[in-house]
Amino acid sequence: MDARLNLFGNPGAAKFFKYINAAGKAISDSTLPGATQELVKIRASQINGCGFCTDMHTKDATHAGETATRLNLVAAWREATVFTEAERAALELTEQGTRIADAAGGVADDAWAKAAKHFDEDQLAALVCLIALINAYNRVNVLVQQPAGDYQPGQFG
Repeated sequence: MDARLNLFGNPGAAKFFKYINAAGKAISDSTLPGATQELVKIRASQINGCGFCTDMHTKDATHAGETATRLNLVAAWREATVFTEAERAALELTEQGTRIADAAGGVADDAWAKAAKHFDEDQLAALVCLIALINAYNRVNVLVQQPAGDYQPGQFG
C-alpha cells in the first residue's frame, strides 16, 4: 500500500510538519507525564482510525517501558483496572475532545472537572494541546492513507 501523497517528500508538507513538530516538542517537554502523553496519542489515534499513529505510539510507548497489558487495554480503558485515576481522566478528555463533532455540547463539565482534579493548569494546557495536536496528525495521515507497520522508535528524531 502506498500513501496518496508523499508527505515526507513534499516541500509544503515538510514546512507544515516543521512547525507542528515544534508544537509537539513544547508538549513533550511539559510536566504532563510521558506515559499519559502516549496513552492519549494512542487512544485518539484508535478513535480516528489512524494506523500510522497507532503503530508509532504503541511502539514508542513499548520502547519507553509501557507494558503490553496496558497497551492492549487502551481501547477498553473503562473496564480495565491497570490505569490510574489521572490516566482515566486524561483518556476521557481525549475521547470527548476527539469526538467533539459527535457531541452537541462538546466536552462535558464532568470530564473537565475530573482532569482538573489530577492535573495542574500547565499540565491541563499541555493535555488540551496534545489532544488537538494528535488529532491533527491523525487527520493528515488518514487523508493520505499513510501506511502503518514499518515505524521504528526514534525514527523521526
